[in-house]
Amino acid sequence: MPLSRPRSMRYKRLYDLFVLLAAHLALLPVWLIAWTVIPLAIWLEDRGPVFYRQARAGKGRKDFMAIKFRTMKVNADKMGLVTGDRDPRVTRVGGILRRTALDELPQVINIARGEMSFVGPRALPVQMHEDETRVEPRFPDRLRMTPGLTGIAQLYLPRHCGPKRRLRYDMLYLTRASLWLDIRIMLAAAVNTITASWGTGEKSVAAGAGTKSKVRGT
Repeated sequence: MPLSRPRSMRYKRLYDLFVLLAAHLALLPVWLIAWTVIPLAIWLEDRGPVFYRQARAGKGRKDFMAIKFRTMKVNADKMGLVTGDRDPRVTRVGGILRRTALDELPQVINIARGEMSFVGPRALPVQMHEDETRVEPRFPDRLRMTPGLTGIAQLYLPRHCGPKRRLRYDMLYLTRASLWLDIRIMLAAAVNTITASWGTGEKSVAAGAGTKSKVRGT
C-alpha cells in the first residue's frame, strides 16, 4: 500500500473545540444526567473505581493517558489487552456502555487537551500499537494524524480486526479528511450509540467515506 499524502487538517482543532462547547451548552441536562448516572451505576455494581486510565499511542507516537469509564472488573487488564465480544471480565454495566460507546465519554477531556480529536484513528494502548507494528511495519503511518473518538475504522470494522485492515481504513480517512466528512462520521457514530450497535459487525465503507469502492482487508 503506497504512502498516501494526507489532506490538510487545519480545521480540526477549531472544529473539535466548537463541537465540544456547543454540545455541552445545547445538551447540558443530558450531560448532567450522564455524568451522574453512569459513574453511580459503575460504582454500585462492584464498588470499584469509576474511571479507567491507560497509556495510548498518540499523534507522532507521543503517548498520552486516555480516560474512560471502567467497563471491566478491577485489574482485568492484567489478564491481557485484547477482549472478546463475550469477555467474562466485562461487567454488566460495562457491556451496556461498550455497546453504546458511552464508556468513551470521559475522553472529551483528552479532546479538550488536544490529545485526541472527535474523528480520527482509534488511540490504541501502547503495547497493542507496538504489537500491531511488528505485524504491519507501516502501521505507525496512521498516527500522522491525531487519534479520534470515532472514525471510519471504528464505524465500519468489527471491534477486533487485523492491523492491515485497520491501517487501510485509517489511511482512507487520512487522504479524504474534510469538515463535511467529519460531520457525516459523527452523525453515523450518533446512530450507532442510539441503537447500541458499536462493534457488532462489518459494514460497507463506501457510503460513509464518500467513495465508490470498498476498502478490502488483506
